[in-house]
Amino acid sequence: MLPFIHIGPLTIGTFGLLMWAAFVAAFFALKSEIKRRKLEIDASVIILYMAVAGILGAKLWHVIDTPEDRPTLQFLFSRQFFEWFRQGFAWFGGFVAGISTLLLLARKYRISMLTMLDICSPAAAIGYGVGRIGCLISGDGDYGKPTSWPWPWGMSFPNGLLPSTQVCQQYGWPADCRVYPTPIYEFVVGVLIFWFLWRRGKRAVQHPLPAGVITGEFLILSGLERFLVEFLRINPRVILGMSNAQFFGLVSVLAGIILLIVARRRFRRIDPVQKTLNHVQQHGSDPKPEYHRATPECPHPERWRMFDTMTAEVEVLEFLRCLMTTVKPNLVVETGTFLGVSTVYMAEGLKQNGSGKIITCEPDPEVFAKAKQKIDSSGLKRWIDLRREESLKLKVSGTIDVLFCDSMPELREPEVRYFLPQVNPNGLVLMHDSSSHLKTVREAALRLEREGLISVVLLPTPRGLVIAQKKEGRK
Repeated sequence: MLPFIHIGPLTIGTFGLLMWAAFVAAFFALKSEIKRRKLEIDASVIILYMAVAGILGAKLWHVIDTPEDRPTLQFLFSRQFFEWFRQGFAWFGGFVAGISTLLLLARKYRISMLTMLDICSPAAAIGYGVGRIGCLISGDGDYGKPTSWPWPWGMSFPNGLLPSTQVCQQYGWPADCRVYPTPIYEFVVGVLIFWFLWRRGKRAVQHPLPAGVITGEFLILSGLERFLVEFLRINPRVILGMSNAQFFGLVSVLAGIILLIVARRRFRRIDPVQKTLNHVQQHGSDPKPEYHRATPECPHPERWRMFDTMTAEVEVLEFLRCLMTTVKPNLVVETGTFLGVSTVYMAEGLKQNGSGKIITCEPDPEVFAKAKQKIDSSGLKRWIDLRREESLKLKVSGTIDVLFCDSMPELREPEVRYFLPQVNPNGLVLMHDSSSHLKTVREAALRLEREGLISVVLLPTPRGLVIAQKKEGRK
């Protein structure tokens, strides 16, 4: 072990050096997460405040938890103070101080507190893991009980800040026995937790995810890790047969479970359209790889691109534009305008034709306003009739050449039945979200086919697209 590095008159503690490395690792993880979420937040400011608060909180909790290590007032002004301050830090104190600091910073940057915690959770996981390597190199006593296991599952720390020989003798083992290198275990688990949370953050950018879910998962995983590793540690049992860290690790798990339940319940009460709108406003709508799961008919969804979870795949949008120039419809009816992306793509095809009209409807007032803004700025308003109405109350005059149903999945079948009498026998009926994974629309289309109303073709895209025609148009 190497508690200190001596360079001439300069002495550097390896624990402090690795703590610095931990904050650097956390900084780059946090900076990448902020960039991925497109937030106006300074990662260096967050890490600086977190570093100061975490160190002071960890030291304060150690002093509270270890009465014999409490300094006297006279000691605080002695030369030994800095030597004392470099040793002895408690995980839970830094954890509480860090979270408290993040909540205050969330107010400063005017984002929700749970979102701030979600953003910082992966950084906290990797920072904690790297910091544990400092415990290993310095031999500060964070290792475990004596063990007969061979290296590397059992290691010796004879030259550590707290020599492992003392622990071996305390447990009645030979002075040269090995102990569990628990900092290594915690480093490995910390990296795995970071990897898991990082992937969850990626999903949060692609798909609406309740604020607080990533934090809840971090509390559960990190608390469970600390609860379990304490069975191998040498910390005294003080609360219900558990160490302080073990008890508060269990508290962390319970807090994470409660947070997950509350966050998901609140999220389920939000209208799906509003969820996606909030997500687009926060993360933007730049094209990104499709995230939908693979299906038998579409085993490689990542080859497609998407704007958001409610807008059709980019390739399907391009197909719709091409379809307009191919069949040259006079009247197109679209249900579920959302942000007007598919509307604009189809209108581009009509503009190329020089004729035709799209009647599209969106009942949500906030979403309607966003769609209107997009359509007004597109230069295609001439070919679009945007209405703030429910699809099943929409009144359309004339024959419909293309019906594109893209509203809520449970409305697709009623919409087809509602508009089908007005659909041109040689026209087309399109229904999005009909993959074998999203069964509602697929089953509705096949049911309509069994009733003899339409003939169905299922295009194998990630989310699925039905192309159908009235049975009478097939004669």
